[in-house]
Amino acid sequence: MVEAAGVAIFALTGALVAARKGMDPFGFVLLATVTGVGGGTLRDLLLDRTVFWVQAPSDVVICSLVALGAWALAYLKPGVLEGWGGRKLLLWADAAGLSLFAVTGTLKGLAAGAPVIPAVALGAMTATFGGILRDILAGDRPMVLWSRDFYVTAASAGAVTTALLAGLGLANAIVMAGGFAAGFGLRAGSLLLGWSFPSLPGKSQD
Repeated sequence: MVEAAGVAIFALTGALVAARKGMDPFGFVLLATVTGVGGGTLRDLLLDRTVFWVQAPSDVVICSLVALGAWALAYLKPGVLEGWGGRKLLLWADAAGLSLFAVTGTLKGLAAGAPVIPAVALGAMTATFGGILRDILAGDRPMVLWSRDFYVTAASAGAVTTALLAGLGLANAIVMAGGFAAGFGLRAGSLLLGWSFPSLPGKSQD
């Protein structure tokens, strides 16, 4: 259920980018699907297991429904998903999807028997890879490369927190809530308060 929520949220970010680019319905579906399942696909391939959406295509259906719903809204109300409001929704939806996938990716890695450090890496990759594919396909600079923003750092924080709490044997709900809070909190601080690493000496802020 949690992973399905992450898929839907990330699919929405793909649809929002498609709306900004003025794509047709198939473009909406492509970007939404690639974004929604991209990270989990990489995770499952690295774990040498059947890719989750091949085994249970319901996640692809979720991505398609989100995409077509967004396309219909964009068609019936032109501009509603674009502009500053759409941009803000994209950033916050991406932050939520990033945090959810950092948690689920780490837990799936641990459940598959991966040691803690590889499981954390899998969590971070699950959280970021779909967004990277989305931005590349849309011709945008990937969010992961935006200046000094906490992005991979936020995903990694969520993954590390998830692994630590799981190692303490806490209830699954607490583990997931703690991991999500760590990732989302750090990303929110970056978006709202400008939290970031200091720039390298002699390098521009851009």
